[in-house]
Amino acid sequence: MTTSPPSPPNPSSLSQFSRREIIILILLTLCWGLNWPMMKIGVQHFPPLTFRCLSMLGGLVVLWIAGKMAKQDMRLSRANALPMLRLAMPNMVIWHVFIILGVAKLSSGRAAILGYTMPLWAVLFGLLLYREKVSPRAWFGLACAFSGTLLLLSNEFARLAGQAWGTIFALIAAAGWGYGTVQLKRATLSMPTIALTFWMLVCANICLLIGAIALEQAAWRLPLPAEWMAIIYNAVLVFGFAHLAWFRLARSLPPVASSLSIMLIPMVGLFSGAWLLAETPHWQDYAALLLMLLAMACVLLPKKKS
Repeated sequence: MTTSPPSPPNPSSLSQFSRREIIILILLTLCWGLNWPMMKIGVQHFPPLTFRCLSMLGGLVVLWIAGKMAKQDMRLSRANALPMLRLAMPNMVIWHVFIILGVAKLSSGRAAILGYTMPLWAVLFGLLLYREKVSPRAWFGLACAFSGTLLLLSNEFARLAGQAWGTIFALIAAAGWGYGTVQLKRATLSMPTIALTFWMLVCANICLLIGAIALEQAAWRLPLPAEWMAIIYNAVLVFGFAHLAWFRLARSLPPVASSLSIMLIPMVGLFSGAWLLAETPHWQDYAALLLMLLAMACVLLPKKKS
């Protein structure tokens, strides 16, 4: 999440990437994709807000150490405090609170599919707030995403009462992230990316802690070994490695590569959930996944130059 990244190079194929960049991109996609079943393991029998709070606390330690090792200025100036808070609310607070509540109620694969509708929400907010031009291809993508969401939502309503709230929570999270992405592109904060991320996560962690105290305190207990594994996975690999790797790659890879990585994450999430948790995807999941991939391709992938 950088406020003014340098223009990335525009190579035409993966053959022009370094081997290290390709390896990091693959690891990043697997790390984020596998995190969906890992989050499900963490919240199956453990309070979800508390789980996310503990994971993020560990991630903050990792980010602080990484920032200091990179000799970055991790301080938050008074001038940057309010703009940072405005970015933190949609990008971190809304996303992390509502997506973990969605994961607690949905299968991990279904939550991944819904969570990565974010690019479509970003297009909608860009249109509504800033009158950004939406191409016919993007409108088609939005229609595909809407159709896929209706498929999943109808299946949730057909199941036990109350399960549809998981779909709604995941969509709120994706919408918040999409809105935050639009605002982030227009932000003008003068602070390093890793420092901005750190302080936004601090805001999110405070909100998660307040929510956990208010709603989950009666259910607090020490995590079980599997839950500790999920907490450590999130702290080190998601909030530590994945964030830092993404920021680095976003500066060096062409948009098509980062877009393809984002598109593959819900697919990894769906099939890793079936593998690790013995989840059984329904035909609605496969159909929605295809519709979402088509939708993201319409929105994210650049047009071929004539």
